[in-house]
Amino acid sequence: MDETATSETGAADDQLLPLRVWLALFGSVKQIEAVVRTNLRESFGSTLPRFDLLSQLYRSPGGLTMGEISARLMVTNGNVTGLIARLVEEGLVDRLQDSDDRRVQWVRLTPKGDKLFSSMAPANQAWVTEAMSAMSDDELRQLHALLTKLKASAVRT
Repeated sequence: MDETATSETGAADDQLLPLRVWLALFGSVKQIEAVVRTNLRESFGSTLPRFDLLSQLYRSPGGLTMGEISARLMVTNGNVTGLIARLVEEGLVDRLQDSDDRRVQWVRLTPKGDKLFSSMAPANQAWVTEAMSAMSDDELRQLHALLTKLKASAVRT
């Protein structure tokens, strides 16, 4: 075999390596997300966006503004408004107007919403843990460190 061809192929593969890693990472995320979406629907009659919103509010007992929720979920205010309206109707969240600025609305979990999320969170953790069960704890720690480094690199671009 021609050594030049091998080194050129290796160089071409190296140039494609970031793209191949991205595709593998994206595919893994989509696969785990599909498992979580299916399990949320089947176990709780819920969706991933609802779970994500409840999760953000659970971690902020004092509540969050609509703008804060949009920023944390990385979606538009319009997307959040409809979702929150449905959660208010179900008694899972309260929407309150800011006493100092009537343009600002605060959203917080109700006791019913807190109870629901408290039952969903351990199930979600179990589903994700199962989806990653082929990896050892050491491999997961290494992957976490590498993804943290990747995230910092991506923020700089």
